[in-house]
Amino acid sequence: MGLTQTPAPTELEKSTVLLAPLDWLVGWARKNSLWPLTYATACCAFEMMQAWMPRYDFDRHGCFFRPTPRQCDVMIVAGTVTKKMAEPTRLLYEQIPNPKWVIAMGACACSGGPFIDSYSVVKGVDKIIPVDVYVPGCPPRPEALQFAILELEKKIMKERANLGRQP
Repeated sequence: MGLTQTPAPTELEKSTVLLAPLDWLVGWARKNSLWPLTYATACCAFEMMQAWMPRYDFDRHGCFFRPTPRQCDVMIVAGTVTKKMAEPTRLLYEQIPNPKWVIAMGACACSGGPFIDSYSVVKGVDKIIPVDVYVPGCPPRPEALQFAILELEKKIMKERANLGRQP
């Protein structure tokens, strides 16, 4: 058996260049490397943990949980936010470097859920921090969170046009 030789690349193959706008490349890199903060306050945390198990495999989307807000760019607020936890929630949000996004997961995070009449529950996390994507349900399924991540990726690609421009 003799060794086979690979053909030499042609001139066209040597000079092929991929051109893309810088804002598109930055948006593509951001949307494919989302690092959510491990932050959950109630029962929705179990569904959020399930979403990162092998059955749903969020790793293929480039999502990897991080334990500190200084390494994250997405905050998933999963569960009830009480008035006592409002200030720590805002503090965690402020510690995330820009650009940052928020997903409100579950009826409690979106609107207060079944505890809306309680004196101690915030009636939606959007009263404390800006929310980009809402995931309704009590508790929402892991598929719903996966859909929210995909919707956030679409939103990030739409935001890319503002890269480097002052509002």
